[in-house]
Amino acid sequence: MFLLAVVLYFLLACLVSWLALFPAGRAFVVERAARAEAALQRRFAGLRRRQTAGAQALRQSGAASAQGLAAFARRHYLLCLAGLALLSLPPTLAFLASGKNMLGAYDVSTREVNTQVAELLEGEQLVPPVALPPTVFATAEIERERPMLVSASRNWALMDPEYTQRLLLVFKIMKEQHGYDMAILEGYRSPERQNMLASLGSSVTNAAAFQSWHQYGLAADCAFLRDGKLVISEKDPWAMRGYELYGQVAESVGLTWGGRWKMMDFGHTELRVPGVMKRKA
Repeated sequence: MFLLAVVLYFLLACLVSWLALFPAGRAFVVERAARAEAALQRRFAGLRRRQTAGAQALRQSGAASAQGLAAFARRHYLLCLAGLALLSLPPTLAFLASGKNMLGAYDVSTREVNTQVAELLEGEQLVPPVALPPTVFATAEIERERPMLVSASRNWALMDPEYTQRLLLVFKIMKEQHGYDMAILEGYRSPERQNMLASLGSSVTNAAAFQSWHQYGLAADCAFLRDGKLVISEKDPWAMRGYELYGQVAESVGLTWGGRWKMMDFGHTELRVPGVMKRKA
């Protein structure tokens, strides 16, 4: 490495001495530098000409493509309109499906929800109470008031989550503010069971299969617990007062209460969701 450095230093010293002592050497170097500069300028000029020509060709090609597309659209405007209609059909259907009027008129609750209750609904997730033993629903008195209740479903997991949270909030308010313990009598109801109950007559229900919100997990029948026993009958003044309070609380959280119907059903509440069930003709 040292020897190579010495040789390079010697050559550099000779070059500098030649340029300093001989004018012909300096003229030669200047001439070569001038030629190299001219060559670079010619090369850059050629590159700029090619770039300019390419950009012009691209603009001309784009203009020709646009003109060709416009000519095609004018010649085949019906075909183009049909294509646009097909492309817009899926988003249009999706938009209509999200609206309230796609399948006609629906039963929708128009009651205003209490603002404090609305805040509670956005907060903690309430947990269903412990299931009562089946014997609670199998007494002779209960059978007279609610036929076939012992075989009804009281599984909270089969009901709509939003409705479940609203109903559990009603249970909580009824207990904490009014001192009533509540129990669910029936939640989700199969279409077969709905038809079976309808066959018992209008004193039980007027709704056939899929005409009740029970089939969609959006309704439940509830009653009160007193000393560990179910109290269903409205003839009991304590229970009747409870039903009145229950209706007020249920409506305050946006539920529909059956106590306002022509065929009153004091223990029934439902959440009417647009687009789920068409109003009966």
